[in-house]
Amino acid sequence: MAQLSKTLKHILHGLGPSMPAPKPTEALRSGLGAALGLALTAAVLWLLNPSASLMTHPALIAPFGASSFLIFAVPNSPMAQPWAVVLGNIASALAAIVILHAGLPALPAAATAVMLAVFAMAALRAMHPPGGAVALATVLSAQADHLPGLPYLLLPVASGSLALVLLGIAWNHATGRRYPFRIAAEPAQHGTKDNAPDRRFIPSPEVLAATLTRLRLGSNLGVEDLARLIETAETEANARNLGPTNAAQMMSRDLIQIAPNTKLPDLAESFRSHRFKSLPIRNPDGSFGGLVSQSALVGRADPNLSARQLLDTSTRTATQHTPLAELIALLADGGQQAIPILEGTTLVGLITRSDMIALLSGHMPS
Repeated sequence: MAQLSKTLKHILHGLGPSMPAPKPTEALRSGLGAALGLALTAAVLWLLNPSASLMTHPALIAPFGASSFLIFAVPNSPMAQPWAVVLGNIASALAAIVILHAGLPALPAAATAVMLAVFAMAALRAMHPPGGAVALATVLSAQADHLPGLPYLLLPVASGSLALVLLGIAWNHATGRRYPFRIAAEPAQHGTKDNAPDRRFIPSPEVLAATLTRLRLGSNLGVEDLARLIETAETEANARNLGPTNAAQMMSRDLIQIAPNTKLPDLAESFRSHRFKSLPIRNPDGSFGGLVSQSALVGRADPNLSARQLLDTSTRTATQHTPLAELIALLADGGQQAIPILEGTTLVGLITRSDMIALLSGHMPS
């Protein structure tokens, strides 16, 4: 009886949810995007063919609902990328058209069209699940005296798929998501071929791709997704080994700050005398005004240049409660030598790469 209960529990566990629940805000973002994307796609299709009614008979096809889910809800999925969406739907529609013109009965035609669609998408590396629905819907909705042809392929399939992709790009970018999700990692910031320091212990893209293929996960997870997952997991695991360290515990508090109008000669002297690689700017009202990097002075000769003109506008900041894992990620190869720690708009501390190296080296095994 105990063994039966254990087996049943194992089976039920396998049938349960396999993904974490999305945040309500993410579900809202995805749902609104999908609804807006489909509505605007219908409007685009109507503009291309105004003979149909926009409100009562929109030129949408049912598989676009599944395509919109992928584009707006899981925009980093390999199956949601523009190549997969557009080529996958077009190839599937073409497969259905070919089978329909072969004159097969309805059931064999439907099954064969889906099979051919899968083959075509696999050959094009454009695996897109709604493509199977495109093939099936095309066969089942076809009329014997009016088989679909090239016009159907262009409108609504190709034009509708392209419209969904373009609207997906706009919506995802506007709501803070990356789409298309590029397979390749970002190029090195220093203009060299070396990987960023935090990526040098991660297997190469070729090894990651081979691993995904071996585990049959290539359609579910991209190479860059896997690299970022390994990178984040290693960073958080290392930070956890160091304990619950945060910015407040390791930041420098007695800071050398400069005024926004500090001229180049005085700025150079400050770097020389204090031997820092970055100096924070303090505005007249006491608020943080940005960081000036020592490298910004290289090649500068105009004595009238001020600190305000040389500050790094891409500097990222943190708070006293920012955990160590996030601090490591900011300094790993983020193009900045120090992290300003703010309380509101006031600079209360600074963490440099030297601080981070000292902390990490103190916890390395001898």
